[in-house]
Amino acid sequence: MGDQPTFTLQIDQNKFLSVDGREVHAILTIGSTGQAVAETAAEAAEVIIVDTSGSMSGSKIRDARTAAATAVETLRDGAYFAVVSGTSTAKVVYPHGHGLVRATPATRAEAQQAISRLTARGGTAMGEWLNLAGHLLSAHPNAVRHALLMTDGQNNEREETFQQVLRAWSGKFVCDSLGVGADWVPAQLRMVSEALLGSFEFVRNQHELAEFFRRITQTAMAKTVPDLSLRVWVPQTATLKFVKQVSPTLLDLTGKRADVNPMTGDYPTGSWGQEEREYHLCVEVAPGQIGQEIRAGWVKLVRPDTDEVLASGNVLAQWTDDLAQSTRINPKVIHYTGQAELHQLIQDGLSDRAAGNVEAATARLAKARKIAADSGREDTARLLDKVVEVDPVQGTARLVTNVDKADELELDTGSVRTSRLRRTEGS
Repeated sequence: MGDQPTFTLQIDQNKFLSVDGREVHAILTIGSTGQAVAETAAEAAEVIIVDTSGSMSGSKIRDARTAAATAVETLRDGAYFAVVSGTSTAKVVYPHGHGLVRATPATRAEAQQAISRLTARGGTAMGEWLNLAGHLLSAHPNAVRHALLMTDGQNNEREETFQQVLRAWSGKFVCDSLGVGADWVPAQLRMVSEALLGSFEFVRNQHELAEFFRRITQTAMAKTVPDLSLRVWVPQTATLKFVKQVSPTLLDLTGKRADVNPMTGDYPTGSWGQEEREYHLCVEVAPGQIGQEIRAGWVKLVRPDTDEVLASGNVLAQWTDDLAQSTRINPKVIHYTGQAELHQLIQDGLSDRAAGNVEAATARLAKARKIAADSGREDTARLLDKVVEVDPVQGTARLVTNVDKADELELDTGSVRTSRLRRTEGS
């Protein structure tokens, strides 16, 4: 094992296009094996953000204190960290000076003492919280920078203000978010996830909050390589239609492009540990001649600050008049296209249901139920059963009335997670 992770990039596609074919689809599987040793692993910088607004009073703030203390205990030795209390403003409750402090037995104990004094009062301004986290983390540009944000309520800021903060810090650090209880808004944490390349989850049982904090912090501490990008080149006559992360969660990276030159762009992927992710790339190419083969895309995993290439691969296109070749769709492309459709159907179906559009909601959620079952998403299928009933014989569907708010939140947040292609499907 070397002193740095080794990266691999595998491309799954059907390169053959019909005579008038234009769209090339490919799934990029990027894996990182091995771990950096302590001397070469990137520094870690962590900001733990605890919602201490008035709605967190009672048992919630007690569980939040336990969770934040657990996160502090989980930090790896030497990691820089701070704890932020979030209300209508943001305040660093530890450390007491400026900036972040290294995790040691002494600083962990001091932080846990400060956390034990957290109380609940005031409003909710998540943009303020993230803005403070961004400024704290920006003092450590070479570190793996991460924030953990927990909230139980709705953001009180104007959406324009919130969006402005997210745009300002997009690509500067990763933020994983947690929603607790039934009064927070998934769309708001989804905005955080999309801007800051993190996950967002629903904590159905607040007494499990500490375990969520422990798991997320542990994952963040396992990251050893900061801020890698997918560098994608396409020919001058082609158009890169989209770049999306499709596993383990759905994230659209298309709008995050940083131009390298007119034909090449960088798409941020955040920091990496020992893991595997998959991305869906679509290129529209100019028409070609039968038998002609071109490179429709050249993909590299790079360190954007040094341009070091860690892995690379080609996306190809070849025109054919063989119908069997040109109509064959790669199994991974089919699978992840279905997973993206499942997510969109759930989102649109829940929106239709909230708006009272019963017919549209029923059709979309019933279709989502079938895709979930067919793709091995039994967990999602079970949640869909709580909002839409499908007659297995007749195939008719109807919306369930009086749906538990927690079931709806779990379905909404869970829709961004994807299942991997089962081996039998690709064989």
